[in-house]
Amino acid sequence: MNPRGTALRAGWNRGLIELRQSFTNGEDLVSHLLWPVLMLLVLFFLRDRSFESDGIPLSTLVLPSVLGMNAAMGMVTMSQVLTAEREDGTLLRAKATPNGMPGYLVGKVVAISGGLLADLAILLLPGLLIIDGLTVGSPGAWLNLAWVLVLGMLATLPIGAILGSVFTSARGQGLIQLPVLGVIAISGIFYPVTALPEWLQGVAQATPVYWLGLGTRSALLPDSAAAVEIGDSWRQLETVGVLGAWAVAGLLVAPFVLRRMARRESGSGVAGRREKALQRIG
Repeated sequence: MNPRGTALRAGWNRGLIELRQSFTNGEDLVSHLLWPVLMLLVLFFLRDRSFESDGIPLSTLVLPSVLGMNAAMGMVTMSQVLTAEREDGTLLRAKATPNGMPGYLVGKVVAISGGLLADLAILLLPGLLIIDGLTVGSPGAWLNLAWVLVLGMLATLPIGAILGSVFTSARGQGLIQLPVLGVIAISGIFYPVTALPEWLQGVAQATPVYWLGLGTRSALLPDSAAAVEIGDSWRQLETVGVLGAWAVAGLLVAPFVLRRMARRESGSGVAGRREKALQRIG
């Protein structure tokens, strides 16, 4: 039996176990439910507000955008998990196991992507009951949503792995929260990007968050809603191109960065980081 294949299957099973545990552990379950519930409340209060004179309810525009944003936030979750488990020695134990690193990473991808999809379902299904104007009756809408989410996670999860490799402590990893919030603010998630200055629109289009939001809007909104987008178009080919470029770049860089991080891991390094963490708590 191929040892690498065995390790990958073990990683898949571990990911499924972690995913199941996240929905049976009270604290993790709250984290799964809290953000979708908050977003549904925001959407409920936006249902009677429209974007300028176009007559499109803001809640209709925002719901698909938030789905894209949540998928993009997988990179933050991935970086948090890798940083935390690097600090507590979990990563070192995976390194010490034959083919442990590939299995470890497969498990994290399965657990995080599965949790993301569950969170999106928790948001979308109730959202369909309170938001009008979505094209969810069309089979094409669900196919479009599927490819956007899969490509979006391929584009963003490797970024999270790279960020998790860069920071050596959870405290340092928290520094990425502000830039991520800034990117979300200019990416047309909660208000059409065309309302921003052109230079900010250009910055937004360099990020995968904008294209994930645009892709989910193109899947779930009628063609008339493209009037509030750049160029009055959903630009699906550009969405594939930009997200695909991010995915290729991430998948090329992430393994190199992760191997380099794993080689530098040692018992003394884990002990030193743990001691520093205890000093901060004290």
